[in-house]
Amino acid sequence: MARREMGGREMAGCKIVSCCIAVLAIHMSLAPAKAASDKTDLAQNFPSQTVKIVTPIGAGSAVDGLARVIAYKLQEIWKQSVIIENRPGMPGTASVAKSAPDGYTLMMMSNGHVVGGLINKNLSFDPIADFQGVIKLASVPLVLVTTPTLPPNTLQDLIALAHSKPGQLNYGSAGLASTSFLSAELFKKITKTNFVQIPYTGGTDALMGVQRGDSHIYFLALNLTTEQVRSGMLKAIAIATSERSSALPDVPTFAEAGLPDYQYDAWFGAMAPANTPVPVLNKINADIRRVLRMPDVIERLKAQGFELTSSTPDEFNELMKSDEKLYRDLLKDTKVGTP
Repeated sequence: MARREMGGREMAGCKIVSCCIAVLAIHMSLAPAKAASDKTDLAQNFPSQTVKIVTPIGAGSAVDGLARVIAYKLQEIWKQSVIIENRPGMPGTASVAKSAPDGYTLMMMSNGHVVGGLINKNLSFDPIADFQGVIKLASVPLVLVTTPTLPPNTLQDLIALAHSKPGQLNYGSAGLASTSFLSAELFKKITKTNFVQIPYTGGTDALMGVQRGDSHIYFLALNLTTEQVRSGMLKAIAIATSERSSALPDVPTFAEAGLPDYQYDAWFGAMAPANTPVPVLNKINADIRRVLRMPDVIERLKAQGFELTSSTPDEFNELMKSDEKLYRDLLKDTKVGTP
């Protein structure tokens, strides 16, 4: 009899345990669905407060100009403040990497971002692993310009002068990891020349440097080049496009000037801290796409020299990884950066 009673108790206990397991299983199965629902709700309500866009390249740069146009329109769409914070250099990028991954801190940057870890081994962040692409926004054709007092008027003459004076000519850049830095380093490698970098605090200072003759050459955005060349403030040597530009019809492409291997895509894009929820990323991406389709934005950005593009977050991630590998090979033999 005692055995039967014990068996009954065991069976009752088993039923209770089974019931608890079943309830736990239901809760566990519902948890991912609830988490997904919460993220979707977060995206639908985004943004509910001020959004900050950090630009790690100084005011007056192409990055800064692009960020301000986008921010103004997003502010209208979101009915929330969108502020631009200029924090030049690696500290600005680090601040975004360490920000909460909630979509309220974004970064606008050029393709120079991907080489941060290649030129500085002591970074507190990983330019690839600690960031999530939001969207590739645009590309800008670059023009190789020189200070007016530099004798060469052609690309081949400039290269010949650099070969005859190794280490005596220099190039201006808006700082390490900027587009002007990376495009010049690529030029150095292809031409086997030894231009010395003069880093400035931003694009405006770098432009003034080559105008004054403090630096000899500079890779300048096409829209900023036109008036400078027409006024005699700069000399345009070659343009990094597949065809000549109607804005500078007398300036040859690099291929026409005898350097077909020089090809450079100066892209610009928006990024967020890694682990930002996918629904939030997709909403920001969709809203920026909406901005890029606005006729007044198209007109304004084209006037600034931007060629508008677009991408999904995943496509932008793949582009950054691909470029990081490309520029790792480019810079591995240079002495730029820290050990």
